[in-house]
Amino acid sequence: MLNLLNHDWIAAHIPHRGGMCLLDHVDSWDAQQIQCRAHSHRSPDNPLRAFGRLGSACGIEYAAQAMAVHGALRASGQPSRAGYLVSVRGARLYALRLDDIAADLIVKAIAITCSENNILYRFEVSSEDHLLLEGRAAVMLDAITEHSEI
Repeated sequence: MLNLLNHDWIAAHIPHRGGMCLLDHVDSWDAQQIQCRAHSHRSPDNPLRAFGRLGSACGIEYAAQAMAVHGALRASGQPSRAGYLVSVRGARLYALRLDDIAADLIVKAIAITCSENNILYRFEVSSEDHLLLEGRAAVMLDAITEHSEI
């Protein structure tokens, strides 16, 4: 069955464009969580690579994009609200790098708490049942409005 929530759909619904759109498709989602899949970590032109390597901390960006996709899906056809990653806590890295992982990355984000303008997620990135990194991330919705002074 064709997955309609593929890379093209993701790229059309999050602000990341070109090579910076890291996720390939959504495996599953509901109001509380999302699971996505990616193979871009193996790409030699991944924009997050430094010195020919993709460090495991870059998995946080994969998780942040899964959270953005989750927000777009939760918007149910309405314009999604801009979300800003404001903190990452309790991050644990269990691998040195991601580019040498042969299998796809499985990226999960689970909403722990939600309020009108804030969501706290627990996230994990794994591959073939091996946990590569995990942590918590706070997302603030509509942090910058037209009336904000920067």
